[in-house]
Amino acid sequence: MSGTVKSTSPVVPRWARKSSLVLLIVVLALAVFGATTQTWLTVRLDAGQLGQAVANRDGLQVQGSKAATAVTALALVALAGGLAAAIAGKVARWVITVIILLAAVGIVTAAGTVLADPLAAAQGSIAAATGISGSNVSVATTVFPLLAVIAGALLGLSALLVVPASRHWKSRTKYDAAAVKAGTGGPADEIDSWDRLTRGDDPT
Repeated sequence: MSGTVKSTSPVVPRWARKSSLVLLIVVLALAVFGATTQTWLTVRLDAGQLGQAVANRDGLQVQGSKAATAVTALALVALAGGLAAAIAGKVARWVITVIILLAAVGIVTAAGTVLADPLAAAQGSIAAATGISGSNVSVATTVFPLLAVIAGALLGLSALLVVPASRHWKSRTKYDAAAVKAGTGGPADEIDSWDRLTRGDDPT
């Protein structure tokens, strides 16, 4: 009679799966980056101010990358951090968590500033297009700055999961494996034997 072999591998919670968490961070960072390529502000000026620069009825369209220039760079930083978390060691994951978290705070702050004062955020684009700042200007915001704030907040929450989730991840680096107790025949012993062999010593 054949017996059933039970797996001794611990069950990893869904929220702690490396592939899921890294993918979530990457998707959120790309969502923020994608939002900055869209129109965040629509500026309408007096007919006398429009000239040839803003001659259409749609007004002056201001992209997120111009309304909040820092958001684009911070999204790329978070994206790189998310990808690095997949291969980083234990100590490096703490550093990456802090970097992604700071990037997320910066994203929320910068995008929130645009929502709080859209006129100030649009002044640079207005001056560049018309040579005039201030005057009779009306600025309307689109949904994209709000989406950037939401994605940035979720990005920060995801970053906080990296360290506790990584406790369930298999060791992939020499530094993580070295933390395994020696003498068990595990990864730490194999790495130690390899290091001794490369130095010319006989590990046996």
